[in-house]
Amino acid sequence: MSSTSSKGSPTPSPGPTVSVPLSPDTEGPALRTPAAASAHRVRAVARRHWLVLKRSPHRFFDVLVWPLVDTLLYGSIGLFAAEAAGENPTATTAVAVYLLSGTVLWHLVHQTQISLATGFLEETWSRNVLSLLATPMRDWEYLAGVGLFALVRTAASTVAVAALALAAYAFDVTRLGLGLIPVAALLLASGWAVALLVVGLVLRYGSGAEALVWGALSVVMPLSGVFYPITTLPAVLQPVAQALPTTHVFAVGRTLASGEPMPWGELALAAGGTAVLTLLSLLALRRMLRTFRRKGLVTRYS
Repeated sequence: MSSTSSKGSPTPSPGPTVSVPLSPDTEGPALRTPAAASAHRVRAVARRHWLVLKRSPHRFFDVLVWPLVDTLLYGSIGLFAAEAAGENPTATTAVAVYLLSGTVLWHLVHQTQISLATGFLEETWSRNVLSLLATPMRDWEYLAGVGLFALVRTAASTVAVAALALAAYAFDVTRLGLGLIPVAALLLASGWAVALLVVGLVLRYGSGAEALVWGALSVVMPLSGVFYPITTLPAVLQPVAQALPTTHVFAVGRTLASGEPMPWGELALAAGGTAVLTLLSLLALRRMLRTFRRKGLVTRYS
């Protein structure tokens, strides 16, 4: 019998449950593996920053115009100094190698650091930090995505600088040979390390620390002997310069650009110093990110 409701109307009894198997055509999309999901998020972050660059043509000023102006500036200074050196071929070669190799190699550090740091600042300017924290994205996935975009941006800038140095001043960066690979890798790692430290400071101390994005490398450059030997620095600063890994990386680059063999001892110092700098930057970033979350400092960007 059927039951009745409070108003006396009959209530039909439920019928038997029938399970209908889903056909292959009606199944949902297969879930990604954890590794595939991480790779997808990394690509998504890189693509997000590429779209920002693509839709804002004025941002190409940092990628192409500024590096080319620097190359013209220091290349012309080098040419003038070489001509002023007179008929001394050794002095002429030394000046050219210091300025042109320094200009090309410096942009590896500069563009990497700027691209990674400003990539994070894009999230603060667009008030997107809270949205990122609400996603399943891990910290390393976001850093890898921004780093991937920074690598592409740095490659474009460095190719433009190297092409101008070759066309205007007959300086071929490929004369470094296979030694260019470890030199470029160490400079990229140094740029990333400085950028990670700057990002951590911005997270911890807010927008007031954004000036470090453009100012941090302005301290590193004169102490690294990019355009001159560090022996020309004041004596009190020379030990500080020796402690910087970038000093040894540029020394390796100049040695190779001069046609001399690889200075393995200098390269070992550069690699060890870069590894220590990167580790310290990661530890500092981790600590400041923990403080950022514990104190709820995300409200600055929401």
